[in-house]
Amino acid sequence: MRSTRTVAAAVAAVASIGLLVSACGSGSSSPSGSSSGSQAITLNVNVFGDSFPPEMYRAYEKAHPGITIKENRADYGAHHNNLQAHLTAGAGLGDIEVIEIGQISGYIGQADKFVNFLDSGADTSTWTKAKTQQAETPDGKSLIGLPTDTGGLGLCYRTDLFAAAGLPTDRAAVSKLMPTWQAYVDLGKQFLAKAPAGVKWFDSAGNLFNGVLGNEATTYYDASGKVVAGTNPVVKSAWDLASQAIAAKESAALSGFTPEWNTGFQRGQFATVTCPAWMLAYIRTNAPETKGKWDVATVPGGSGNWGGSFLSVPKAGKHTKEAVELSKWLTAPAQDVQIFQKYGNFPSAIATWTQPEVANYTDPFFNNAPVGQIFPASLKNAPAQVYGPQWGVANTATGNALTTVEKGTAPDVAWQKVLKDIAAATGQ
Repeated sequence: MRSTRTVAAAVAAVASIGLLVSACGSGSSSPSGSSSGSQAITLNVNVFGDSFPPEMYRAYEKAHPGITIKENRADYGAHHNNLQAHLTAGAGLGDIEVIEIGQISGYIGQADKFVNFLDSGADTSTWTKAKTQQAETPDGKSLIGLPTDTGGLGLCYRTDLFAAAGLPTDRAAVSKLMPTWQAYVDLGKQFLAKAPAGVKWFDSAGNLFNGVLGNEATTYYDASGKVVAGTNPVVKSAWDLASQAIAAKESAALSGFTPEWNTGFQRGQFATVTCPAWMLAYIRTNAPETKGKWDVATVPGGSGNWGGSFLSVPKAGKHTKEAVELSKWLTAPAQDVQIFQKYGNFPSAIATWTQPEVANYTDPFFNNAPVGQIFPASLKNAPAQVYGPQWGVANTATGNALTTVEKGTAPDVAWQKVLKDIAAATGQ
């Protein structure tokens, strides 16, 4: 759901490493897993960022007398750290836990601690096989999470800053100028030649790097579970491209989801940003005064994904039966559409992609960009991506290292540190 989860979600990958596990969390810790019958119960839903509109919970409560839903929100890093700590302790878990796409693979090895949705009547045809595989055990016999949103990819750009630098502002023309990520970096050099003083091409090298990897099937892990970060040429190629852009002074060096990054949006300190669907909601929320100055082009490379989450039900919860039913309801197409309309989180359910509320949606904040067409198109040819247990940690380490390059560390020195950090985290 990375979402407006947006938001907090993507971030974290960059900031959660090393967070201490806090004792926050809530709710259900009994291993009984029994149904409540007619007894009034409270279902605790542990989330990060904007996941579900409150009115959606209230609608479910109205249709299910005796059930009360309590949402407990933490930031991305604390949420996932708490989840792991509470799974280990067997206490403190929510009835439903949201798990972000970069983290879900780390829980596959603990599938015995989660309800298997394949045993609970979940209709997996709701989503693409590539999507559900991300939450399945290797043998395909257990599904520990139901998909919520997905990221897709576009490229958000400031039309006013493009015009000031003498570049076209029409989204079709802009898309044509950057068919590949290398072309995107080359266009940045052209932009800087005439850009307004102090304005950079993009926000941070880490987000550029994420965009490049968003269209790759294999990144830090291969399909067998082996760590291949140091030998996979696409990872090093993405690193080198990001480093090249830093050397060309294209980066504003504003780490994602920081106060400085927010200010960068508000003050127009960069002209472009890699945009999963949830990023649009983030921009709207944090820079409302920029309405009408943004548009959305096709992502370089034409396809890709960044983000998305799953709903899981820990077996240690008190009310697993009711939690499973709520999870299935929250991830159904009808609710997916409501979440898209409220937060902009793009739905994972395939059926929603052709529904008028989604397919025909144009975003007035982004110059009426046809986002209901742009994001499904980016997902149509996106590869099924391989995630390993410490994928999120590996990506965090890489993003942090690119930040040091933006501050002056030699790319080769930072790259060697990345490989050491990944080896230490994964034990490979």
